[in-house]
Amino acid sequence: MFVSILYVIIGLVLLVVGGEFLVRSSVALSFRLKLSRMVIGLTVVSFATSAPELLVSIQAAMDGLSDISLGNVIGSNIANIGLVLGITAIIGPLAIDRDFYKFNWPVMVLLSFVLFLFLENDAVLTQLEGGILLAAIVLYLFLLIRRARKFSDTMVEDVDDTLQKTSNFKIIIWLLIGGAALYFGSELLVSGAETIALTMGVSEGVIAVTLIAVGTSVPELAASVIAALKQEKAISLGNLIGSNIFNIASVLGITSIIQPIVVKDETLMSVNIYWMLGFAMVLLPLAFIPKKMILGRPKGVFIFTAYCVFIALVFMK
Repeated sequence: MFVSILYVIIGLVLLVVGGEFLVRSSVALSFRLKLSRMVIGLTVVSFATSAPELLVSIQAAMDGLSDISLGNVIGSNIANIGLVLGITAIIGPLAIDRDFYKFNWPVMVLLSFVLFLFLENDAVLTQLEGGILLAAIVLYLFLLIRRARKFSDTMVEDVDDTLQKTSNFKIIIWLLIGGAALYFGSELLVSGAETIALTMGVSEGVIAVTLIAVGTSVPELAASVIAALKQEKAISLGNLIGSNIFNIASVLGITSIIQPIVVKDETLMSVNIYWMLGFAMVLLPLAFIPKKMILGRPKGVFIFTAYCVFIALVFMK
């Protein structure tokens, strides 16, 4: 058991390190390819930050542990709102921009329901359904870039300009480090999580929706908390919603094309996916309850408490 916990910890550390190197190398490479700062922020950074979820999900599906790949995404989407957004709002209020309810939120809710319908149908995410999800992310990115060009005053904040001057050698080294860390991190995490699940007598789905999901959300949580403590404009709601969209459409889309995802743990469909839909839906009324368009401390406490209840219920099941 101790060795498995050590595997999980080392795996998570490698995923965080790998994700960071992948983001840096991707952004530097994008500058080399003469992509605009806005396009890099909206596409490259989003893809790179979803890399830990993607590698863990593919690794799990290839090992025949499809509950881990599905539970990871469902759990990550819940953690991004309940844990990351909740804690960030408790530390300092977050402003909600109009784009949230006009574009990003509807897309996230639509994709969440599409995933639900695909799985409810036959408890399998097939290659065709994966292809549909992947096509949806391409359409989303196209519309996202078109909207961003139209409202060019909304600058993307999470792109480091200093990476423009990065040498080709550095980019290659960063890519190699990032790729290797993500690969070995996902191997260790999935292997350790499977053993812990067997030892504790709980399903892989439970471990995926809690331990692995929180682990792959650590980069977002760390970035959000640091930004909130520095009283900078904390990670925007759009970024977290974007992460949830990428998790469903690109992570599950790509994974199910490589290996169809079969639901083995009934709790994923009978309980957890409803929590994911609930967390997605509750954001809209919270945006309009006074104070309007501000996600303040009371709302943060509400979301975070709901997340704690979810975790408690998962283990009680």
